Amino acid sequence: MKTIQFREAIAEAMSEEMRRDESVYLMGEEVAEYNGAYKASKGMLDEFGAKRVIDTPIAELGFAGVAIGSTMTGNRPIVEYMTFNFSLVGIDQIINNAAKIRQMSGGQFKCPIVFRGPTASAGQLAATHSQAFENWFANTPGLKVVVPSNPYDAKGLLKSAIRDDDPVIFMESEQMYGDKGEVPEGEYTIPLGVAELKREGTDVTIVSFGKIIKEAYKAADELEKEGISCEIIDLRTVRPLDRKAILESVKKTNRLVVLEEAWPFGNVSTEITYLVQSEAFDYLDAPVIKINTADTPAPYSPVLLEEWLPNHTDVIKAVKKVMYK
Repeated sequence: MKTIQFREAIAEAMSEEMRRDESVYLMGEEVAEYNGAYKASKGMLDEFGAKRVIDTPIAELGFAGVAIGSTMTGNRPIVEYMTFNFSLVGIDQIINNAAKIRQMSGGQFKCPIVFRGPTASAGQLAATHSQAFENWFANTPGLKVVVPSNPYDAKGLLKSAIRDDDPVIFMESEQMYGDKGEVPEGEYTIPLGVAELKREGTDVTIVSFGKIIKEAYKAADELEKEGISCEIIDLRTVRPLDRKAILESVKKTNRLVVLEEAWPFGNVSTEITYLVQSEAFDYLDAPVIKINTADTPAPYSPVLLEEWLPNHTDVIKAVKKVMYK
């Protein structure tokens, strides 16, 4: 094993897949000459050249369409968005073309493409740069949605996403690019649609994904001091959802808290809540609690932003509530 940063894990995954398959290429704003806005493509232009690491204009609708069209001629593009907030400019191409090409062509064309970049809040970047759209994309048949929380998962999942024959939304975090973690020296992949039990426990299940799961770890450490044992599941892939992992854990602990950095209405945690009440209701000893951001655009003020975002204190309160303590 070696210890590398999250951004290095992303760069390694892309580089390894580009060496493996000449049809894979990277395009996006500042991915080439600047080595990526977050240095997640550092050194790739030097190795692969300007035909496979392509700087684009600030025109997400345009380069998303170019990349999607190129899948129909045998290519496997990776499209980097500087932030998924900017993907809204190209969302018509993603939802009306990438997600539907296979079905609308009667299976004649597949669309092996990865759209990747940071999601959700990253500090004081204000309302239009601090949005989580995992549930928006996960609501679309034809798309797969991946949200890793550490370098090991990021590399293994991204390699699988690049090899997948369907479009994959791969969502990272600006606040995780500097995170360090152990990654194997050799080749490995992680299958899409498989959650991971990050921490075993007996009293309550906490389900989360992405950078916000760190707050669940903090809460579990504090609660352990009080004799409360938390089981933590990292979804890793939002769509397809690992229903089995969630249900098996809830049937063991009989309580569920879902932590998600998204607005409260109609999100991933809402779907999980429905899943558990419909398929594991008789195992529940307390109502499911979901923890989300406040139901407002993200504030710029640091004081308000701290209140807006879920944190480990919110998780502790929720766990104690389902424990009736």
